[in-house]
Amino acid sequence: MVQNKEEKFYLKLRKKTTAWLEENSNTAYKWKEFIFIVPDIFYLLTKLARDPDVPNSKKIKLVSAIAYFISPIDLLPEAILGPVGYLDDVALAAYVLNDILNSIDPQIVKRNWVGEVDILYLVKNILANVDNMIGKGVWDKLKGKFN
Repeated sequence: MVQNKEEKFYLKLRKKTTAWLEENSNTAYKWKEFIFIVPDIFYLLTKLARDPDVPNSKKIKLVSAIAYFISPIDLLPEAILGPVGYLDDVALAAYVLNDILNSIDPQIVKRNWVGEVDILYLVKNILANVDNMIGKGVWDKLKGKFN
């Protein structure tokens, strides 16, 4: 099976987050549930970026969020923080997905989602907790880059 760049990144991400979660299974880390869905969120962004039913104006935001995920340079660097550093990526993805969900038929997003939790609930939950999860200052900077 030939894998594209996004699929390879997804599999690497899945392996990294799974290993971290297993190593920290006894730790009462508050944001584990959001780290657990990191690979699925990334996969959703890539699927939506290719979906013909998503308007091109929204695909630009999706591609930007994908690039932020892949980039080693971001506000909470994974290279230093490990999978905890993906929390800003998850927050940004939720921000972009919320915009898409408010602009197109939510069924388009739902049919591309492979996660177990309802994606509409998940996006709302992430956004409701984002200030506590990554800090208001980081969140404001991140949103400012994608407005």
